[in-house]
Amino acid sequence: MNRDLTAYRKSYEKSFLEEKDLPESPFTLFSKWFKEVETAGGVEEANAMTIATIGSDGFPKTRIVLLKHFDKNGFVFYTNYNSEKGKAIAGNNKVCISFFWPNLERQVIIKGIVQKIGEEASTRYFLSRPRGSQLGALASCQSEVISSRESLENRLEALEKQYAEKEIPKPEFWGGYCIHPTQFEFWQGRANRLHDRIRFIEQNDNNWSMDRLSP
Repeated sequence: MNRDLTAYRKSYEKSFLEEKDLPESPFTLFSKWFKEVETAGGVEEANAMTIATIGSDGFPKTRIVLLKHFDKNGFVFYTNYNSEKGKAIAGNNKVCISFFWPNLERQVIIKGIVQKIGEEASTRYFLSRPRGSQLGALASCQSEVISSRESLENRLEALEKQYAEKEIPKPEFWGGYCIHPTQFEFWQGRANRLHDRIRFIEQNDNNWSMDRLSP
């Protein structure tokens, strides 16, 4: 395996960031960007985000999860609490998430503290999911070693029969997390690699300082 990728080139010229045009709250700017990404099209899942955690082995690990809600309190996603990411969060609740939206040449990086949301909210969302997704959550011991794909499919088939005429209960090991941001960085691609990078840092009571970083 030997690939030379140095010829990959792209000039970023779709937009810019100027401090005088920015809101005081990074949540307001995030909401504006998210809507613009959706409207522009070309991104199948605008809510796909990378989340980085630190595991018990001391290594960082990233993976893609889907953002399911955001407001001034933070960013919510759902997962198996016993998964690798769930165990990492239990040991260190400082995480980083990022969104990359190539259709508008934008990236957002958010550092924050993550906590479980309430059982009521988790149950409400779980019951709104398609039955296949509900059964999948029950069938999978996420991140655990399994003997074969067949064993997983057999587990799903057994659960389909078990709950054929019943409401599927939310597993105790499954639910939501909310990431409460302490820092945002908004990245807008610019020509000649002189990208715009605007950082917001929480001061207190949802007040934020803003500065510009060198690209």
